[in-house]
Amino acid sequence: MNIEVPAVFPVSYQALEQEAKKLMSKGAYGYVRSAASNEETLRKNTTAFEKWSILPRMLRNVADIDMSVTLGEHSYPYPIFIAPVGMQKLTHEEGELATARAAKTIGVPFIQSTVSSYSIEEVKAATVDSPKWFQLYWSRNEEVSFSMVERAERAGYEAIVVTVDTIMTGWRETDIATQFSPLKEGYGKANYESDPAFMHALGEKTDHESMIQSVLDNIHYPEMNWSHIAALAKRTSLPIYIKGILHPEDVQCAIEAGASGLIVSNHGGRQLDGTVAALDALPAVVKAANQKVPVVFDSGIRRGTDIVKALALGAAAVCIGRPFVYGLGIDGQVGVEKVLENLIEETRITMSLAGIARVKDLNQLKLIRE
Repeated sequence: MNIEVPAVFPVSYQALEQEAKKLMSKGAYGYVRSAASNEETLRKNTTAFEKWSILPRMLRNVADIDMSVTLGEHSYPYPIFIAPVGMQKLTHEEGELATARAAKTIGVPFIQSTVSSYSIEEVKAATVDSPKWFQLYWSRNEEVSFSMVERAERAGYEAIVVTVDTIMTGWRETDIATQFSPLKEGYGKANYESDPAFMHALGEKTDHESMIQSVLDNIHYPEMNWSHIAALAKRTSLPIYIKGILHPEDVQCAIEAGASGLIVSNHGGRQLDGTVAALDALPAVVKAANQKVPVVFDSGIRRGTDIVKALALGAAAVCIGRPFVYGLGIDGQVGVEKVLENLIEETRITMSLAGIARVKDLNQLKLIRE
């Protein structure tokens, strides 16, 4: 990877992407930038925000902007989370360690992926008591799932995020064309090779190929259903957020299974192409949740105006994905910090100019569907 940092750090998403392309390997950049099939969902995720226009109010005294949010028992200074992006070492040598440190410095929660390049315990050691959640890819061997959740609980993580739209990998033509799979190359095995349940099941076959094949065999699990969520709810005291909800009828299923929250997401367009844009699915999911559980938004956030629109449509907070990954590829921890700082500041300015002083009052912001 080219280690030269640009003299002026990119501000817009487009500039971030172009600078990251220069610095990242072809395979890594293609993996991060691309999406499933014809990338229709990837495009819709971003253009969906353009359909909503802010109708601002004037002279509302926005001298003191309060961006804090509360989800369950925890409060955070900003309505922004680091999305669970796996295998970050393919982007920068320090991977999740750099991102988690940046999240701690800025004050946003870090959601760690199951397929991280560094383990739960390594991320914990690097960040100590900063707010962290753990994202779980359910394993065919459920004891591995329970073991990882127990490890996250012991490490002081505040919630579990179960991703439910990855029962198999989406049709990703860029990765197929480049024959690039960071998981097969070992970038996402840290939590597995450090997990006692996984290693016990592996037995004596601890070579790289056997380990990676076992990871793949565990993650690809089309039999997964709501009973697995219910089983997990009985095994952990941590709140469980279900990531990948788009259909309002799945909301009640999630709540009945024991979910404490929902994350509206189509995996950034990387799984099923041709789906509804995540933003277009958000209002119906929020309505179905009926304030019983918080609804977090993921997929398509590129700037502060996007954050404000998602919050105005009912999201309790949002997750940032590709923008921070590009920041990581450009300048490691400092790059992630700069991306977060810019997003927070643009969000603050957007709220001010729209006439809303507190995030919790954004439900009063009028949006017009164009």
